[in-house]
Formats: sequence, structure tokens, C-alpha cells
Amino acid sequence: MKVNSAKDNGAIWAIAQNQRSNVSALDSVKDSLQRGQSTVDVAISAGETVSDLLNQMKAKALAASDVSLDAAARTAMGNDFTALRGQLVKTLNSASFNGANLLLTASASLYALADSAGTSKLTVAAQVLAIGATGSAITTTVNTTFTTQTTAAAMVGILNTAITNVNAKVAQLGTGSKALQTHLDFIGKLQDTMTAGIGNLVDADVAKESATLQALQTKQQLGIQALSIANSSSSALLSLFR
Repeated sequence: MKVNSAKDNGAIWAIAQNQRSNVSALDSVKDSLQRGQSTVDVAISAGETVSDLLNQMKAKALAASDVSLDAAARTAMGNDFTALRGQLVKTLNSASFNGANLLLTASASLYALADSAGTSKLTVAAQVLAIGATGSAITTTVNTTFTTQTTAAAMVGILNTAITNVNAKVAQLGTGSKALQTHLDFIGKLQDTMTAGIGNLVDADVAKESATLQALQTKQQLGIQALSIANSSSSALLSLFR
């Protein structure tokens, strides 16, 4: 080891310790990003379900807009529509992870740690889908029902707008989830690089030490061979005088 403790090299030891602290802190950053990603992914799943439910509600409204439909059948369609809307509300209220729900209010945006200092954060904005909430993709008119062919036809238009808005907001959540994953991958690579850097600071360079040892061994062998040659030459020279 180059540096086992501050006694070996105080400056290098201090740098290595600071880097170890940063590497450890990045574990907390990864935890925060992973929690954030789970929160966003739950919201995406709920948003996709809401989109599917709106499509089903639209189908009911469209069927009810048929002028040939009698009142009893239209009432049945209206009851189905109301039941689907109830499922939609339950889906939105259940879209929580770790106490966070990104679909109910605009103030519920997600903030995840982005660096080891805790000064930088990655933000995923809330995408409100709650019926009638401020900034929601779904207006309060979806809370009404239809009793006539005319009101059913009007509901189809309302739902078309809601479906478009919901899909756009869910797409935004998808972008946010991808950003969290990209940063999570970067943090992992950063940790690996920093850990390797610490190793370069404090660990012996095995390859370099091996090359140095081999060079010393070669020099020693050459010295022995030179001495042997010198001795042989001296012996040959002395034999001439015998």
C-alpha cells in the first residue's frame, strides 16, 4: 500500500478520505433517485389506467349519443359511465408511493437528490389528473352525466379533450422517469470512477512494482554473468603463464 494512514502521507490520505466520503454520499443520492423513479412509475401506471378508463367512458357516451337508443338503454349507459368514473377517481387516489402522489395537486412535484453535496436536485413536475382540480387534464364537466342524446354527444367531445390532455401529461411523466434513470446510471459510473481514483492514490501499483522487481532481477542476473565472464577471462589469462 502507498498510504495506509495519515502517517504515511497526510495530504494523500486526506484527499482519499474526502473522496471516500463523496462515494458514500452518492449511495444516498442513488437511494433518492430510485425512490423518485418508483414514485413517478406508479404515477405513470395510474395515468395509463386513467387514459384507458376515459376511453371506456367515451365509448359509453358515444353509444348513448345514438338517436335510435331508447331512454332505458341510455340510462344504463349512464350508469356504466358513472361506475367507470368512480374507478378513475379511486385509481388517482391510490397512485401514491412513499406518501407522494404526483396526480392530485400541482404542488406535489418530486425532488430527488442529484449530487453528493445535496445542493442540486432533479425535479419531476406533478401532472394533475384529478377531476376538476386546478390545472387538471380533466375538467369538472366529466363529473356530470348524460340523460339525452344531446348531452351524451357533448360528453364525447369533452372526453376527447380530456384523453388528449391526460396522454400529454402521462408522456411528461415518462420523460421525467427517463431523466431519473439517466442520472442514476451516471451516478453509478461516477462512483466507479471515484473508487478507482482512490485506489490509484492509496494502493500500490502492482504492475509498476512487478516491472521494477523484474528489472532488478535482470540487473542482478547480468551482474552475475558479467562477474562469471570476468572470472573466466582471468583464469584463461593466468593459464598462459603456467
